[in-house]
Amino acid sequence: MQMSGEREIAADRETVWAALMEPEVLKECVPGAQEVTGNPQDGYEATVTQKVGPVKATFKGMVTFSEMNQPESLRLEGEGKGGAAGFAKGAADVRLEAVEGGTRLSYDVEAKVGGKLAQLGSRIVDGFAKKMADQFFSNLEEVIEGPKEDEPEEQAEKKGWLKRMISKG
Repeated sequence: MQMSGEREIAADRETVWAALMEPEVLKECVPGAQEVTGNPQDGYEATVTQKVGPVKATFKGMVTFSEMNQPESLRLEGEGKGGAAGFAKGAADVRLEAVEGGTRLSYDVEAKVGGKLAQLGSRIVDGFAKKMADQFFSNLEEVIEGPKEDEPEEQAEKKGWLKRMISKG
C-alpha cells in the first residue's frame, strides 16, 4: 500500500528537521505511542498500541533513519511485531522545502502488514494506514506550531512545547 501527502508548517526547515530527530516529538506524533527511545544515528525503539478494525495489538519495533540530507530530506523505516496480531512495516520518504511562511513537508509512504492484520482486508488496513500517516504529520505540525486558536486549554498545554523550548533556548 502506498500513499503520499504534504503539509505546510509555519516554521523553518531547520526547526522541522530538529523536531523529526527528537524522541519526545516522535512520541507525541505517533498515534498510540507509549514509549519512544533512541536517537537518529542508532534508531528508535518504540512501543505503540493500536486498534485496527476488531484487532487491538501492542507493537514493539524499531524505526531507523537513513538517506539523511539535512535539512532537506530523509527516509524513515520501521517494523513492529504485534504478537498474534501480526506485524507492520513500512517506510516514508520525507522532503522539506522552504516556502514563504515556513516549510512544505512532503511524504511518500509504503506500508505492509501480515498475520491477523492482513486478514482484515485491504480496505480496512489501507484506510487505517492512511489515517495513521495523516495523523502523524498533523500531530507534527501541531507540536511545532503550537495549539490552534480554538483548541481547548488542556490540549493546548500538551502541544506547542517544542515552540516554547526553542524560544527559551
